[in-house]
Amino acid sequence: MTDGTPARRPFVERIGLAFIALVLAALFGFVAVAAWIGGEGFLAVMGALGCAMTVWVGLVTLVRG
Repeated sequence: MTDGTPARRPFVERIGLAFIALVLAALFGFVAVAAWIGGEGFLAVMGALGCAMTVWVGLVTLVRG
């Protein structure tokens, strides 16, 4: 019988998920830079926010598991 808390993921799986988050964050960062260079301020801000949130989720995945 479990107490309702989820089991922790193996460390290798957490590293893999964090790596995927890092790749997606790099893509969001590329969109932000490209949009900024192209003069699209709103899209640049949205890309930067997406990058920051994806990095945050990747770090949380590593720490909390």
